[in-house]
Amino acid sequence: MDPYIHPTAVVEDEVTIGSGTSIWHHAHIRRGAVIGSGCTLGKNVFVDAGVRVGNGVKIQNNVSVYAGVTIEDDVFVGPSAVFTNDLHPRAFAVEWSITPTVVRRGASIGANATIVCGTEIGELALVGSGAVVTRSVATHQLVLGNPGRPSGWVCTCGRTVHTPDGSEPSPDVICAACSLPWRRPLPHSGDNT
Repeated sequence: MDPYIHPTAVVEDEVTIGSGTSIWHHAHIRRGAVIGSGCTLGKNVFVDAGVRVGNGVKIQNNVSVYAGVTIEDDVFVGPSAVFTNDLHPRAFAVEWSITPTVVRRGASIGANATIVCGTEIGELALVGSGAVVTRSVATHQLVLGNPGRPSGWVCTCGRTVHTPDGSEPSPDVICAACSLPWRRPLPHSGDNT
């Protein structure tokens, strides 16, 4: 299935877009970017040169994914989330010093969250809306606030898993929402492109 590219979107040369991907109104995909299969990039999304986006990714409206960011398979990025890529930006700098950021498979980033470069968002982690992530986030970890602080654990289904003392539950704990073990693998969506 061919990708769908809205007529108002700008897709530069030497971009790779996987089958079944939709790129919507006023999106801009820069030269050398790689977008996987089955993705949805909403209105006004910007993907910078050389960025890699895995399969099955949903990037909501008004998100800019700058050079140095890698997004693995099955990631959700909420509206107006922000990625940075330079720890010491200056408008007059001759060169930018790009600091990489990685969002691991199945992670979710809430609306208006800010991800400071040099961090890693772990598999199936959940960054709450409006959080400012200044440190890496562990697999299945829930992060809330400004600055973002660990605030619990989330099931593969995305619901919070509670323990009496807030510690990480053992892997055999059953999620109250989905009735399955909370720490289980995601179904495989295909290889990264």
